[in-house]
Amino acid sequence: MLVFFLVGVSINVQAQDGFVMHGKRSKKIHFKLSNNLIVVPVEVNGVELSFLLDTGVNKSIIFNFLNLKDSLQIKESEKIFLRGLGEGVQVEALRSQGNVVRIGETVNLNQELFIVYDTNLSFAPRLGVPVHGIIGYDFFKNFIVEINYSRSFLRVYNPNLFSPKICRTCKVLDLTFYKNKPYLKAQVTISGKKIPVNLLIDSGGSDALWLFKEDRLGIVPSNIFFEDFLGYGLNGSVYGKRSKVDAFTIAGFQFKNTNVSFPDSLSISNARQYKNRNGSLAGNILKRFNMFVDYSNGKLILKKNKYFNEEFRYNRAGLELEQNGVMLVVEEQLNLRSGQLIKFGNQNIATNPEYEIGLKPAFEVVELRKGSPAERAGVILGDVILEINGKSAGELSLQRIVKQFYGKSGKQIKLLIDRAGKQHEILFKLESMFD
Repeated sequence: MLVFFLVGVSINVQAQDGFVMHGKRSKKIHFKLSNNLIVVPVEVNGVELSFLLDTGVNKSIIFNFLNLKDSLQIKESEKIFLRGLGEGVQVEALRSQGNVVRIGETVNLNQELFIVYDTNLSFAPRLGVPVHGIIGYDFFKNFIVEINYSRSFLRVYNPNLFSPKICRTCKVLDLTFYKNKPYLKAQVTISGKKIPVNLLIDSGGSDALWLFKEDRLGIVPSNIFFEDFLGYGLNGSVYGKRSKVDAFTIAGFQFKNTNVSFPDSLSISNARQYKNRNGSLAGNILKRFNMFVDYSNGKLILKKNKYFNEEFRYNRAGLELEQNGVMLVVEEQLNLRSGQLIKFGNQNIATNPEYEIGLKPAFEVVELRKGSPAERAGVILGDVILEINGKSAGELSLQRIVKQFYGKSGKQIKLLIDRAGKQHEILFKLESMFD
């Protein structure tokens, strides 16, 4: 999928003591990798939740709080306003202290949380998996954290007991910090020109690379680009240009023909407050490495993994979906025990069929790229996908459906959609903007 979580919240408050892990050298924590994003199990005041692990945020946030209010027993405190990515207004939140948060066998007995009440602000529908909040700096600051993207686990090390292994194929980078967010130096090649860049490490974005347009530096889209939806942030949708750079280089590792997005200036006004920042390095590149993140010493260790040589692709259909509730599905069941079957050619037809009624997830079209294959074929916003290429959408995950939109050019997509209670069949072929 595209970038789905783009908060980039900045709030200057005094740091808490943070997470601890008593008497252990290290401990493993399994996570789900969803659309290049890390979703970890988190326990808040005894309630089991799921959070996005995002190096791009410096404070911990809970979303859609009204549905969790009774069980979480949050201590309410002062009202504040959060500003992140997107073109909307600031989001009202409450700052709460004294919360007990556990991630694996690490615990913070006095965790500060920022509580967002707006029920419309939920990122789970865009990801297709439960996500109740986001955590970043608060978790990373007291540990050395190994992120193994290829096997979907974290290993948290006590820095006082950590002894690194010799790794001849690893590369070590220096990190710098601005408002408790990590930055690294890299290089992009645009129209043959090599340009040094300073990038936020943003594990909460599922794109590959974001760059902020800067004409004087030559950081501009190539002649081949298209306007698109880039993602959904704390303050609304983010739009911009999608293109390619000739190459992206980090610590000697090079990726050619790399995906890049240039977000509209209005969407990133908050991010541009740090004048030395040129963009973000996000999940579609980060996942190509297994890494050690060491905030206390300002180091990042990279080792390429099985994803390293994956092709960079865009959504070639031009539509974005979200899981918007459920729909009632009535399915005919063949009653083989009744004996009431007749033969018609090679098929058995039930004379007294039974019906099973169930609830299936409803996947709704929420973004549609102008001029895309899906739009030209007749898809409109609000359409609900019932089937894709003959398979019931209700039997598939959101990730499995959207993955088909990233297939090879020329691949045919056959959709059965529901529009205002009527079914329509839509056919189109995937198209690349760069082939």
